[in-house]
Amino acid sequence: MDAPELLRRYCINDPRLARNDPVPPTMQLDSRTAALVRIAALIAVAAPDASMHAAVDDAVAAGVSPDEIIAVLDGLVGIVGMPRVVGQAPRIAVALGYGDDLSVDDS
Repeated sequence: MDAPELLRRYCINDPRLARNDPVPPTMQLDSRTAALVRIAALIAVAAPDASMHAAVDDAVAAGVSPDEIIAVLDGLVGIVGMPRVVGQAPRIAVALGYGDDLSVDDS
């Protein structure tokens, strides 16, 4: 199935999509990109700690750097708003192992 056909199926809510049939490899994101997209989505929906921790662990395992994960957080401010990003930042910090190193720095 090519990309336009997959998009068409989503547009019409094709029931075959609900069967979780595997998408052909040509339609899949690489593991790094998929991991970053997952983190962005979890930030957007205010996911719980366990979900964020698992997503960060998966991203790091896929070769995503902590700086790239933090860049996703920063890039979402204009999309989901500062309160949502600030609310999710501690979850990401803890998942990255920065939880104990956080403090207010007014510099």
